[in-house]
Amino acid sequence: MEHIVNPLAAHIQTVKRRLIVIGAAILVSLIFTFSFSADMVGWLNRPFQNQLVFYGPTEALFASIKVSLLAAVILSLPVIFYQCWKFVEPALLPKEQRWAVPLFFLAAGLFALGLVFCNLVILPLVIDFFVSFGLDRDVTPQLSVGTYIDFNVKFLLIFGCAFELPLAMTLLAVTGAVSAKVFARYRKHAILSSLILSAIITPDATLFTMLLMAVPLMALYEIGILGARLFGRSSVDGPMDLPLDPDLPIGTAGTRLR
Repeated sequence: MEHIVNPLAAHIQTVKRRLIVIGAAILVSLIFTFSFSADMVGWLNRPFQNQLVFYGPTEALFASIKVSLLAAVILSLPVIFYQCWKFVEPALLPKEQRWAVPLFFLAAGLFALGLVFCNLVILPLVIDFFVSFGLDRDVTPQLSVGTYIDFNVKFLLIFGCAFELPLAMTLLAVTGAVSAKVFARYRKHAILSSLILSAIITPDATLFTMLLMAVPLMALYEIGILGARLFGRSSVDGPMDLPLDPDLPIGTAGTRLR
């Protein structure tokens, strides 16, 4: 009897296979980046300048693994994006396939830009502020490597993901899900959400770090509105252009016939 393949099982197998490839790429990159973990910790230590200490036998090891893992994920981005692309490619129309690769590169570039901005601008300001605050009160700074690296990695990941906001808003406008007018109408809500989100995800809940996170988010939101106006559909509320032939399907599949 002919073997019948379950579409759901085949889909799960495809997801599993691609996740294994991504995991293997990150693991190989982690082995490579771990050999440079001391240099990366030294690079992140630039704003502090003092010698970092560790208070537990495994603290230095886990700090090195954490910074190496971040570098491994960044190094594996081409493999991650390629696997994501091959997963969604069968569901895309030819026109959408031509746009997918530039969008993946744009997403990677924005993520990298967020990391660079955070490392060169935000982190030096944050660390200098807190260290100077302690020095003004005659407190000698002695930071543990685990806490310091955790603080840096969280900020880097947050800003890397935050820089994807304009692209996400523009794509929503391009698909017609949300218009630039709607984004502009909810600007006040976005500002309030930025402040609340900054208070939740920043490593400490001080006003200074909240503003350092919230202000770039507000600026990115404005860039997203601009992108939505430039590339979005002129109207998302108009009538849909449905096929007139009653024999043609009018559902989701019908509107995506090649």
